[in-house]
Parts: sequence; C-alpha cells; structure tokens
Amino acid sequence: MRNISLPIPFWKMSGAGNDFIIIDHRHPIMHPEQMAEFARLVCRRKFSVGADGLFLIEHSDRADFKWRFFNADGSEAEMCGNGARCVARFAYMQGIAAARMRFETLAGMIDATVADTQVTVRMTPPHSFRFDRQLEVAGQMLMVHGVDTGVPHAVIFVDDIDTLDVIGLGRQIRRHPAFAPAGTNVDFVGHAMEGFRIRTYERGVEDETMACGTGVVAVALIAAAKGYAGSPVEIVTSGGVALTVYFNGEQVEGANQVLLKGPAHLIYQGELTAEALVE
Repeated sequence: MRNISLPIPFWKMSGAGNDFIIIDHRHPIMHPEQMAEFARLVCRRKFSVGADGLFLIEHSDRADFKWRFFNADGSEAEMCGNGARCVARFAYMQGIAAARMRFETLAGMIDATVADTQVTVRMTPPHSFRFDRQLEVAGQMLMVHGVDTGVPHAVIFVDDIDTLDVIGLGRQIRRHPAFAPAGTNVDFVGHAMEGFRIRTYERGVEDETMACGTGVVAVALIAAAKGYAGSPVEIVTSGGVALTVYFNGEQVEGANQVLLKGPAHLIYQGELTAEALVE
C-alpha cells in the first residue's frame, strides 16, 4: 500500500479470546480510504499479524478519544464489546485516558473503567428486541430472538452446544433474507453449571470467534427477558472465559445501564513492516 508511513507500532490484545490489533492513529499514518484494505491485510492469519479486527485510535472533540473499528474482512463496524475493553486498557496504559474514560464509537459514547486487567464498559442502550421468531434454516425450524446491542444479534437457545455446526448453521442464519441487507451476528446458547455458554458466528469475521462481547450482552438480555436469568448474568465464551453482564430495571427492553465486565490482556507489542501488507 502506497504512502503509508512504515514501520507502524501496534499492540496485539485479547478480550476473552477475541483478538485485536490496536494502533494509535492520533497522528494519522494513512488516509481514510486506505483503512478498510489495510485492516483486511493485517488481520490475515498466518500471512500477517492476524486478528478478529483492527482499531485505529483517533482524536475526539467530545470524548477522550474515538475509534475506527474494522472487522477482519475490512468491513467497518459500529461496536465491539470485547474490543471496547481492550481499547480502554490500551488507552489507559498509553496515557491517552484516565482509568475512568469515555470514548466515541459509531454506535454512540462508551464509558469504561479499568482496574488492572479487568475492564468494565457501559454499553450503548439495547434496542430492536424481537422474540420468538420462527425461521426455516437448513430444512429445520429454529426459534430465533433478536436484539441490537451496538450491532445486530440473533440469539438461539440449543440443547447440545458442543456438537453444533456453528460455522455452517451460523453462516446461513447470518445471510438469511430475514436479516437482509446488513445481515446479523448469530449466538448459540446452551446451559452450563456457571449459567450459560455461548458460541458466536461473527459477521465480518465470517467465522466462529472465541468470544463476542456484544453477543454476550445480547444473550444476557434475551435470557432475562425470557425469564431465564436476572442481573448479573455470567456467560462462558468459547474460549472458556467468563464474562459478566449487569443491567438495571425490571423491564429489560428499557434497560439504559448495561455493563459488560471481563479481562483485557496485552499479548505483545510490535512493528508492522511493509511485508505485513504483501498479498
């Protein structure tokens, strides 16, 4: 890619197995029209750094900072719960923001609190709840619930989450005409001794990911609305990490204080060279 200042310092971070590349872009190193392709190239596993997504941290006139977030396929997304926790810890460790901070996303303002490796973020208010929708997928009828927790999610409770074909079934639901044209993330939920287990097919990654923060929040809210749980709700991700969701109010659909808490780990720091962008 031309006219990009190299090498580029970056951080690799993981939020419960959801991994991200984070770059301080307050002094721009690329033009906006280059960002999507740059994200696609550096997020390739085995050929570049590899990640579920890329965050570019930029100046904000209304908050401590703002982000541009791109999925691994180069598509720009409004929100990412696990990414929000990683970005918050990055900003705190880099002196960009205090332990209590606010930052801008396409989904709205996010408040976050950093306490060592544990980070709590206040999610944007959930909306577009839809319950008990029957969809025919792969020759079977599925009961699908939906909610937007910054990005759209379809939530499906299943009997056997371990043997489920998350990628095959998730891909079909993600592109189902019912969710056209934008598509949806798909969360499969099973019961566990700890509460619930989740496996997510993520739009934009187009694969099962080890965790999905907005998906965890979606599952917690749908479970509460269906009478299966109450705040706080603990949900175990595919990576085996438990995330906790807190929310206020008796009516989940009117909740305006939704918190997601869990770990955000710094994996390594490095520099991207021109060879990381070779295809």
